[in-house]
Amino acid sequence: MDVRRRSKVWLHFTKQNGTSARCTICNKIVSCTGGCTSNMMKHLRGHKIEINVCPVFDVLRRTSSAASSSGSLPGSDPQFAAAVTALQSESDQLRPELVGDSKADSTTMVTSPFTIAAKGKLSVQQKEECHRKVTAHIVKRLHPFSEVESPTFRDMVKTLNPKYTPPSRDYLSNTLIPSWYKVEKCNIITELSEVSSIALTCDGWSSITQDHYLTITAHYIVEGKMLQKVLKTKAVYRAQTGCVVAEEISDPYGISDKIAAITVDNAANMDVAIKRLRYVKLSCFAHTLNLAAQSLYSLNSVSQWVARVRTIVVWMKRCLMAKVVLREKQDLLQLPQHSLILDVRTRWNSLYLMLERFTEQYPAIQAASLDQRLRKNMDRDRLARLTEEDFRKAEDFINLMKVLYTSTLCVSSEKSPTSGQILPILKKLEAHLSVQDGDTVFVSNLKKQVWSNLSKRYQNDEIRNFLQVATALDPRFKHKVDDDDTIWDQIQRKLIGESTEEDCGDGGDTMQSENEDEQESQQPPCKLPRKTPLEELFAEEEAHNIVLQQSSMSIKKRVERELQIYQEVPPVPMSGDPAAWWWNHQKSYPLLADLAFSYLCVQASSTPSERVFSTAGDTICPERARILPEKADMIIFLNKNCL
Repeated sequence: MDVRRRSKVWLHFTKQNGTSARCTICNKIVSCTGGCTSNMMKHLRGHKIEINVCPVFDVLRRTSSAASSSGSLPGSDPQFAAAVTALQSESDQLRPELVGDSKADSTTMVTSPFTIAAKGKLSVQQKEECHRKVTAHIVKRLHPFSEVESPTFRDMVKTLNPKYTPPSRDYLSNTLIPSWYKVEKCNIITELSEVSSIALTCDGWSSITQDHYLTITAHYIVEGKMLQKVLKTKAVYRAQTGCVVAEEISDPYGISDKIAAITVDNAANMDVAIKRLRYVKLSCFAHTLNLAAQSLYSLNSVSQWVARVRTIVVWMKRCLMAKVVLREKQDLLQLPQHSLILDVRTRWNSLYLMLERFTEQYPAIQAASLDQRLRKNMDRDRLARLTEEDFRKAEDFINLMKVLYTSTLCVSSEKSPTSGQILPILKKLEAHLSVQDGDTVFVSNLKKQVWSNLSKRYQNDEIRNFLQVATALDPRFKHKVDDDDTIWDQIQRKLIGESTEEDCGDGGDTMQSENEDEQESQQPPCKLPRKTPLEELFAEEEAHNIVLQQSSMSIKKRVERELQIYQEVPPVPMSGDPAAWWWNHQKSYPLLADLAFSYLCVQASSTPSERVFSTAGDTICPERARILPEKADMIIFLNKNCL
C-alpha cells in the first residue's frame, strides 16, 4: 500500500523509486532514502523556494505602490513569484482550521463532542496574534529565549488566557524570530526601493565574547521625515583590512546606486574600504572632535595637572568614608549631591565632564579633604593637595572646551544631524580657538593644540566641496558658505545636468510612458484633496498660468529662478527641521528640493551605529554570551527597526 506523503516538498517532486525523486522544476534526481526530505528541501532553496514557511508574521508584510499596481515586486523573478503564490495557497490548504472556519460559516455546525471541544480553543488568527505579541515582548525587551518556558511566565499567560499555550523556546528561536526577520527585511527592501537617495553609517564593535561586529545603518528622507534603519550587525572573523571591510559593507539590499555618502570613523581600513567601493566617504565629525580633545593629553602641563585632579577623584570614589564625608559637606554647602566623574580616554568628552563636575564640587572636595576623618588617610597615601591654581585652570578649561562639547552634542543628536552642520561648526570653532591678547599661557597652549589638530581635517578638495554644497542646501546655514559664487554656480550646473539627463531619459521612454498612461487611464482615479471655493473658482486660470510659465522658461532659467528665490528667503531658525522645510516648500523649488534631499540624508557622525552597540551590548550580555551571531543580528535588527 502506498504511504501518504504529507510533506509539502512533494508538491515539487515526483517519486522515482524508494530512494530517489525527480524535481519538477529542473528534472534533477535527488536522493530521498528512507523517506527523508532534507535533501529535497535543500535543493528547493536553490530555486528560492522555502518549505514550511511560518505564516504567523505574513500579516505584517508590506508591498510597494509599484508592486500593488503590477501584482509583483519590482525586479522579482517570475518563477519565484509563482512559487510564492503556490506556497501561499498550499499553506491555506494545509491549515484545516481556516477551512473549517469558512465551512462553519456557510453550513450549520452539527453538535458533537469534537465541536464542543473546538469551541474551547483559540482560532488560528487568535493564536498567531498571541504568538506575535509574545515574540515582540521577548525581542523588544531583550529577554532570554528561555523566558517562554519559565514557570512564572507560563503561569502568568495561563492566568491571562487559559486557552493559549506559549511557544516553546525552540519554536521561538528557530521559527518565529527568523520568520519575523524575513518579513521585516522584505519590508525594508521594498521601502528602500522607493527612495531616491540613501546615506549609510558604519562602525565596528567587539562583544563581551571578543567577537568583532560590523554595523551598517541606512538614513533616508520620506515625506520630509528623516528615517533610520539598521541593515545588519554582522560578526566578522577575519582581519579587519580594507578589502575585508569593503566586502562586509557590500550591498545586500540593492541600493548601491542610491548611496549618496557613507559616514565612518577615521580608521585607515575604513578609508581603504570606501575607496574600493567608490562611495563618498565622510569622516565622523564627533570622532574628529574627540581626537582633537584627546590631543590635550600630549601636553605635559595638562597631563600633570589632570593627573593630580584624577588622583583625588579616584581616591574619593574608592574610599567609603570619603563618600560619606563628601555627602555631608554637600549638604552643608548646599551643593548638588552629585557623584564625582572619572575620565576614560576612549569615552567622548569624559575629560571635560570630569573637570566640570570637579569645579562644581570643588568647595565640598576641599572641605572634605580638611576633615579629620579623611586627613590622616590622605596624608598616609601622600595625596597632593589641590590649590586655587588647579581650580582656576579647571575653570579656564571648562570655558574653552564647552564649545567643543556642545558641538559634539549637536552632531550626535538624533534630530537632523546633517552634514551641512560641519563647516559652520568648524568656522565657529576656529574663531573660538584663536589666541587672544588676554589669554594666559595655559589657555593659549590649549587653543593651539586643539586647533592644530582640527585644522588638518576635511582638507580633501572633493570632501570639502561636498560639505560646502551640503551647507548651502541646508536652509539654516545657507548664508555661511565660503566662496558663495563658486558653490552656487556648481549647484546650478549640477541641477541643469540632472534635469537634462532626465529629459533625455523621458524622450527614450516615450512608448513606455504612453503605455503607462493607458494603464493609468483604465484604473479608477485616485481621490484628490478637496479644493477651497476660491481655488475651484479660478482653477482653470491657475492651471493655465502654471503651464505657460513652465513651457516658456528653459531649464537654465528655472534653475536660476529657484536659486535666486532660495537665496533671498531668510534662513530657517536653528530649531527648525531642514528636511521638513524642503518638503513644505517642494512646490516652490521642484528642482532644488530633490537635490537637497540627497545631501540632507547624509549624517555628520557615525553615532547611529554607536547607538546600535548599546542594544548589542544588552543582547550579547554575560547571561547570553553563548547566543549565535546570526540570532544576535536578527534580534538587534528587529529591536531597532520594528515599533
